[in-house]
Amino acid sequence: SPSRLVPEDSYGMLSHIALSVTAYSLFTLAAIQAVLLYLQNRQLKQNYNSILIRNLPPLQTMESLLFELVWAGVVMLILAIVTGALFIDDLFVQDLAHKTLFSLLSLIVFIALLIGRYTKGWRGITASRWTLAGCALLMLAFYGSKFVLELIFHRGG
Repeated sequence: SPSRLVPEDSYGMLSHIALSVTAYSLFTLAAIQAVLLYLQNRQLKQNYNSILIRNLPPLQTMESLLFELVWAGVVMLILAIVTGALFIDDLFVQDLAHKTLFSLLSLIVFIALLIGRYTKGWRGITASRWTLAGCALLMLAFYGSKFVLELIFHRGG
């Protein structure tokens, strides 16, 4: 049989990694969008006509883009979590429990944001804060691994 660059049994893990990186990238863009939306909203309320206000799209367009990024990120994060659950053998042996916990917490925050948007009309600064909170949890999931393993559990990285 011809040699393969990737063993067949690792396609599931590669799909998990690709979906995770895509979700993280979308949420990083959403975080940047949330900061811009927050600044734009504050400056409009203060009637401050800055370069930022003059050069950004209208507030409604900025909000729509934020929620499109969050929706896309939620879909990718759900797929990443599902593929992780299917293709990771043991969360505790592989030291992934905290990564899973923070990923699920961030997913809950993003879903709560979307529900709040459609049931309570959350927008502007509220949407920005929820987005940034979800992104902070997701950042802990992705980058907190080294911190958790080395400083809290005293294991070498």
